[in-house]
Amino acid sequence: MTSYEVAAEGSVFGVVAVLVGGLVITGALIWAVRLGIKVRRDEPRPPRRSEQPTRPASGSAHDGREMREPDEMPRAADGSERLTPHRLNASGTKRSEDQTRPRWDSGTGGSFGGGGPGRT
Repeated sequence: MTSYEVAAEGSVFGVVAVLVGGLVITGALIWAVRLGIKVRRDEPRPPRRSEQPTRPASGSAHDGREMREPDEMPRAADGSERLTPHRLNASGTKRSEDQTRPRWDSGTGGSFGGGGPGRT
């Protein structure tokens, strides 16, 4: 009989521990939600429609399209001269002098297996 009493006391302690743990977690979640509400209240309001940026009077901005070509690394005058970073260009390409866009040759397919007769 005493073994049943000991087992019953252990299960009561386990139930109480689970209830206390659940109350602690619930309290922490309620605190976090209230803190979030307070932080949100202190933030500035979102801008109104009239405060949003507007399109310029000249119309919408369009993307520029230009042909680019590789910009070669400048060569040192002789082998002993050192290239410093300020002598290098900002990007690896430059504006091409020939701005015509390359087109497909007539009579050729545009892709591998495109169904065209190919170059004849």
